[in-house]
Amino acid sequence: MDDSGLWLIGLGPGDLNQMSISALSAAKAANYRFLEGYTALLPPNELGNLEEVVGPWELRMRSSVEQPEELLDLAQNHRVALLVVGDPLQATTHVDLQLRCAQRQIPCHIEHGISITTIVTGAVGLQSYRFGRQCTFAYPYGDYLPTSPLEIILENKERGLHTLALLDLDPTGMGEGDQQPMTPKVAVEVLRKMAQKLEVDVEEWTLVLCSDMGTDDANVNVGSAQQISEVTGGRIHCLLIPAELHDVEDAALARW
Repeated sequence: MDDSGLWLIGLGPGDLNQMSISALSAAKAANYRFLEGYTALLPPNELGNLEEVVGPWELRMRSSVEQPEELLDLAQNHRVALLVVGDPLQATTHVDLQLRCAQRQIPCHIEHGISITTIVTGAVGLQSYRFGRQCTFAYPYGDYLPTSPLEIILENKERGLHTLALLDLDPTGMGEGDQQPMTPKVAVEVLRKMAQKLEVDVEEWTLVLCSDMGTDDANVNVGSAQQISEVTGGRIHCLLIPAELHDVEDAALARW
């Protein structure tokens, strides 16, 4: 192992037991460990276990990751681990860190982790090769609400492709703390507001709500917009919006 450099380490979907052996070894060997806390979140119980599993760590939010001079300065002469829930290259911000390391000739190592995109398709029974572009439902900002997520969903549906919609974690949009994962009720409100702007009827669509996937509390609900809006419980959610289903997919969804 190099004596210095930056390690981007995937923690997996929320259960630290699902870290790879290689990722765990790299995290333990680091001189400095920083948990990236704005693109994804660990469950509170796993957050409490993190130090016992990998060693002491500090939290880093959006500004210190997107302006990573401190991280890179440390990585020049020390082993620095940036711990990321899911897979470390799922977010463009972390790809940018790779490029910055290359510019400064700092070794950059990747320890991949299981991410939501690799879990949900198999978990609910939809065929992975039938998914189109992903999108994210953002919290409304005043009267501003982009309709691009629904436009992506409609384009995918027209092509016979399913959509994975991630749900926003931060109502402030700043990524600096006070993360509040979007609830199913708010997600459906956002979908309805987008549909109203685009004059699309989404009420009879089949939606698949995936909650806390990759943890012991994982749960799947299938229903209409109204039914999904009434689901309570769970912590981190995402939505699948299926296109026309094949027979096997239809049978798989019927389990829920």
